[in-house]
Amino acid sequence: MTPLHPLHESPTAPAVPSEQAGAADWHAANQRYLRAALDLVAVYLTRPAHAADRERAIDQAQRQLQLAAVALPTAAALDTLCAGFGLSPFERDLLLLCAGPELDASFGPLLAEAGGDPARPQPTFSLALAALPDAHWSALAPEAPLRRWRLVEVAAGPALVTSPLRLDERVLHYLLGVNYLDNRLAGIVEPVRAAGPLAPSHQALAGRMAGLWAQPLAAGPLPVVQLRGPESADRREIAAAACRSLGWELFALAAADLPADPRELEALMRLWEREAILARAALLLDCDELDAADPARQRAAIRLARVLDGPLILAGREPRPLAGRPSVSLEVARPAFQERRLLWQQALGGRAASMDGQIEALAAQFSLGAAAIRDAAVEAAGALPEGHAGSEGERLWQACRSRSRPRLDELAQRIHSPATWDDLVLPPAQLQTLRDLAGQVRQRTKVYEQWGFAARSSRGLGISALFTGASGTGKTLAAEVIANELRLDLYRIDLSQVVSKYIGETEKNLRRVFDAAEDGGAVLLFDEADALFGKRSEVKDSHDRYANIEISYLLQRMEAYRGLAILTTNMKDALDTAFLRRIRFVVHFPFPDSGQRAEIWRRMFPPATPTEGLDIGRLARLKVAGGNIRNIALNAAFLAADAGEPVRMAHLLRAAQLEYAKLERTLTAGEVGDWG
Repeated sequence: MTPLHPLHESPTAPAVPSEQAGAADWHAANQRYLRAALDLVAVYLTRPAHAADRERAIDQAQRQLQLAAVALPTAAALDTLCAGFGLSPFERDLLLLCAGPELDASFGPLLAEAGGDPARPQPTFSLALAALPDAHWSALAPEAPLRRWRLVEVAAGPALVTSPLRLDERVLHYLLGVNYLDNRLAGIVEPVRAAGPLAPSHQALAGRMAGLWAQPLAAGPLPVVQLRGPESADRREIAAAACRSLGWELFALAAADLPADPRELEALMRLWEREAILARAALLLDCDELDAADPARQRAAIRLARVLDGPLILAGREPRPLAGRPSVSLEVARPAFQERRLLWQQALGGRAASMDGQIEALAAQFSLGAAAIRDAAVEAAGALPEGHAGSEGERLWQACRSRSRPRLDELAQRIHSPATWDDLVLPPAQLQTLRDLAGQVRQRTKVYEQWGFAARSSRGLGISALFTGASGTGKTLAAEVIANELRLDLYRIDLSQVVSKYIGETEKNLRRVFDAAEDGGAVLLFDEADALFGKRSEVKDSHDRYANIEISYLLQRMEAYRGLAILTTNMKDALDTAFLRRIRFVVHFPFPDSGQRAEIWRRMFPPATPTEGLDIGRLARLKVAGGNIRNIALNAAFLAADAGEPVRMAHLLRAAQLEYAKLERTLTAGEVGDWG
């Protein structure tokens, strides 16, 4: 039997009205109504000496029930429940028959007398069929409402009709006006509530969702709404706003937590369907982790989505095919720049007027949703030190960075470095190119959004750079300098965790990295990128074809990524020329000449490091790159510290010998012949 979901029923109020309607008045009136309904069932059980006395008792009980109904400010819990589950008058009375002994001690002896067995003061189907009006056998069927949704529980016994019946505890409390989440669901589903205003585009999606459910199809189940997008918080808030506009609650269930056993899944679905009617609730099935779940749980999620009755939302990054059930897929894009600026103004309230420039920068850099923006504003508002009027902007920036990290921290290595432009020793042309690169990242919102370039074309808006050069020439250091200059996080992508021999897995891993980085526009560093982005091969077999697909997918994501992606390689010639055409900046890091090496040596030792007799000219004769120079300086510092001496040329000579041995090279006389 198909349930009559609250969406389909005739207009009735929820079991517990709003405070404005007078919750206390309703509760008192609901109790009187329930008492009157129980009294009527008690009359049915009583066997007076004369039939006329019985009829008079029934008429009087019915009048009392009508008077109690008139006194109700909104519908009674009993009537709402009967309408929601489509109970017949007999099933309604049977439900009350089971509620009687739970609510009134006098009901037990009455049941025992009516059943003709003083030792059995419990309700049974046999007693209901004999005593209640309009009795019908179909009420006992497993698919009839009373048993399908476990409104009553049948105890073990030799026969169905003689087995004792008991009202489910959740249903009993509902009849009394106490509405709560069934404790059998409390550890599986969680409530979701809209906490504040949404971005206008997200509010429009919430309105469209509500419209789909407010005017359902003439027959069959409600359409499933598939909310697809990168951010779980955005999807949940949109769903919660749609449900709130319809007067519904919203609960979320992780698809990966579904029971794999079909019988357990069926029991869970029945329990939820009942809860959806009692609480006027919709279910959001969170599919974010479903791809990583075992096949049995994936099948469970699809079955639930196909057969579950009531409002259902599938939330995930990709839509799911649902054969046999209507569904509508809605894409949840990240809030646009103008929307983010509005959300910041709303979240900061009165503080926004003095922070207009900072709001522009926050909205431009961090692609956060409404919930994350509100959380960052609350965090930054707390306990500002006296005399630091301008520090809230920095606190907001740092709060946004921290909210952008958790997902990416699981996928890549975050590099913290205080390196500045003074730490880079490069030819002027390369330095200027790096500064231009940082400038484009800083001004991309102005050019794309305010100046209208994004409206011309959505392709090629990502900022990408290729750093080429031998190992140790400063490629990674340059990435650190740019990230520090922009006050952004720098993440090094571990290629061993990205590249997979299984078809399609590399693209999934790349998608997870780029999606996770979008919130804060982090700087992504693909070190030694030639291992992944080599020349696209001729298609000779399926492996070649899928390898080319992986590279094409990477190019597509780099062009769409709103942050900065930096690729480094020691072998520029290994890269496909078509790939190079789609890179905006290509910076070659040359091997440092003698003058550049001298400058690197001058900047190498911190001011607190004790030195004695260092000859920069002689040190510059060591034909090594900046990374090797750093290793030599650091090893020499440890040698000197262990000897209790300042850093001297002798320590540097020993450290240079260690570094050259690692490089499998020999120190020449021209490099250290006159060190003495």
